[in-house]
Amino acid sequence: MKRVRIGDIVEIETKKGLAYAIYTHKHATPPYYGALIQVFDKLYDSPPADMTEVASNPIRFAVFFPVGPAVNRNLVEVFGRVPIPERLKPWPIFRNGHIDPRTQKVPEWWLKNLETKQSWYVGVLTPEQRKLPILELWNDTLLKERIEEGWRPETDFESLP
Repeated sequence: MKRVRIGDIVEIETKKGLAYAIYTHKHATPPYYGALIQVFDKLYDSPPADMTEVASNPIRFAVFFPVGPAVNRNLVEVFGRVPIPERLKPWPIFRNGHIDPRTQKVPEWWLKNLETKQSWYVGVLTPEQRKLPILELWNDTLLKERIEEGWRPETDFESLP
């Protein structure tokens, strides 16, 4: 069984090319979200020669993903390890809300700091808050679909009112 560690860069094979993500944080207090990965914006046709070049790319989105089990089931592969870039060291603030079953939209939002366990009501999101990661846990199928479609939190109009 392979052990995945903070700082590991994982390679995600998609129909649009090779995507890379870095495992930056582990959430280990109830409710357990597990491994937080941050997916880099750039896709590659072939594996890049330099991991630090990969890690310098902008982040497209952050999401909780069971990276350890995915590696052990060969759904993604550890590409290498780098020190966590300074810009990715702080925990991101997440947005969270409940879908209205009638509209299938999120009418009201809360922001959550998992490090301090604080959350606060914001109601309607500002354009800047729409860029915040959504507090979700995805499987490999959804992760690959979202990468292939160019998904970003700010373009997730299915959840916005």
